[in-house]
Amino acid sequence: MSHPIKLIVGLGNPGQQYAHTRHNAGIWFVEQLLEAAPITLRHENKFKGLFAKTHLHGYDCLLLVPTTFMNLSGESVAAVAQFYKIPPSSILIAHDELDLPPGEARIKQGGGHGGHNGLRSIFSCLGHQDFLRLRLGIGHPGKNRSVSDYVLHRPSQHDEQLIDAAIGRADGVAPLLLQGLVQKAMKDLHSDNH
Repeated sequence: MSHPIKLIVGLGNPGQQYAHTRHNAGIWFVEQLLEAAPITLRHENKFKGLFAKTHLHGYDCLLLVPTTFMNLSGESVAAVAQFYKIPPSSILIAHDELDLPPGEARIKQGGGHGGHNGLRSIFSCLGHQDFLRLRLGIGHPGKNRSVSDYVLHRPSQHDEQLIDAAIGRADGVAPLLLQGLVQKAMKDLHSDNH
């Protein structure tokens, strides 16, 4: 059994102009979770983010959407983790993943940042990389120099539907993650990918 997840973070960029861009897939996951909880996220200056303490699927949990830009996400995550004394092993970071096709979602424990600026910032601020990631596939534009433009644009309607479906499946295994049943959550989610 792994550690129960106590803090779920959705990565993205703040502001309406970024709300529907691929880079905000992590925030879309938190928004999906909020549909089951009768709460809204409130801005907390000390956490540099939108934050809520809530009860999800019968478990106490903290939700966070950093309001820093992606490359400073770690400041927000570290502030909450330190304030509530949450170890990295009890943190789930939901983020967009270029190396997975739209419609695929994978859970991963630890590992490198793969060039993702949000993860890079969290590594540096937590001093640790042993947190859980929910990798939400957005596909790759094919050329590395096109990546920054690609992630800051809205996906096609078809890709958006695939990403939404993957987020729905990830939401389905959230109760397992909150209990610390990470291996079972991985098995269930990964066998659902097409």
